[in-house]
Amino acid sequence: MTDRIILGAVAYDPKVVTIWEGFKDFFQVQGLAFDYVLYSNYESQVRGHWGGQCNIAWNSPLAWVEAERLATRHGRRAHAIAMRDTDRDLASVVVVRKGAGIDSIAGLKGKRIATGAEDSPQATLIPLEVLAAEGLLPGRDFELIRYDIGLGKHGDHVGGERDAAKALMAGSADACCILDANRLLFAREGTLPTGVTKVLAETGLFDHCNFTIFDDAPQALIHRFTELLLAMRFDDPAVRPLLELEGLKQWLPGRASGYALLNSAVDRAGGLDHFLPS
Repeated sequence: MTDRIILGAVAYDPKVVTIWEGFKDFFQVQGLAFDYVLYSNYESQVRGHWGGQCNIAWNSPLAWVEAERLATRHGRRAHAIAMRDTDRDLASVVVVRKGAGIDSIAGLKGKRIATGAEDSPQATLIPLEVLAAEGLLPGRDFELIRYDIGLGKHGDHVGGERDAAKALMAGSADACCILDANRLLFAREGTLPTGVTKVLAETGLFDHCNFTIFDDAPQALIHRFTELLLAMRFDDPAVRPLLELEGLKQWLPGRASGYALLNSAVDRAGGLDHFLPS
């Protein structure tokens, strides 16, 4: 495998094949041997990456935390080498219905709060961490209604978030936790009609996906991969369709500084020992 890049990615949607086939063609034209392996969930991907099935992984934020903690446990290092412009400085929100009489986080005590899947950073882990910092814990201070759609996909499948928003509008939940960008999406599609809801609280900023390597990755190939990736331009007609499918305009260098809030949320949730391989 040291003569080519093997990428690990999770098949959260059929378009994933189109995306990585396109990248495979792009890298081949540039003289870089590239292939990919698809996994059904991020835990399998982290294990596969650690076991040498791939030398780069396209990780969710939670998968990054898993990979970084796994490497640290074994005295190794994980590195975030690149990410999308749209992966930086995101926020999640707690949304309530206007006129419901809920005007502060404290007003959620005794209420029903809908979230996405258990392993969704943006729709469950990080919002619950923010509520906990304000003294509100699920089961003790409010009823948690969790929509476990696409477990193992770490929130890449937005069905859980959408169901949480629908629960709010149906009156079966008093609040929902969603990515702010998805709040705008749900407004456009009519799931959260404009003027009917309001943002009660917003989380701190956090980062999303990144390309992850371990410290034994082939450095020359990784350098060439990163060089070609960062050189992609949105105004290049051969590249633009791939970037649009993957939801970005520019690739940026990776950084690990945007995962502090998620790391705190993971610790509060009891850690990752039930996910990580030994």
